[in-house]
Amino acid sequence: MADTNTKTLEMIFGTEGGKEVTVAVKDPKDGLTLAEAQSVMATIIAKNVFSSTSGDLVTAKEAQIRQLAITELA
Repeated sequence: MADTNTKTLEMIFGTEGGKEVTVAVKDPKDGLTLAEAQSVMATIIAKNVFSSTSGDLVTAKEAQIRQLAITELA
């Protein structure tokens, strides 16, 4: 098995019920900017794309890219 690296865009939203919901997208494009992520998050909220058990998504709280590197031990 070879070493592997994965990236996931995590978009964190606030809900009507005051909770947080994370929407994760694997393998975001290289060079993704905060402005681009915020634009997508605004569209998700405006079009009411997702809902949760604590209500609709109403605020864009945070966007981040999580990287995971796995190195096989020899």
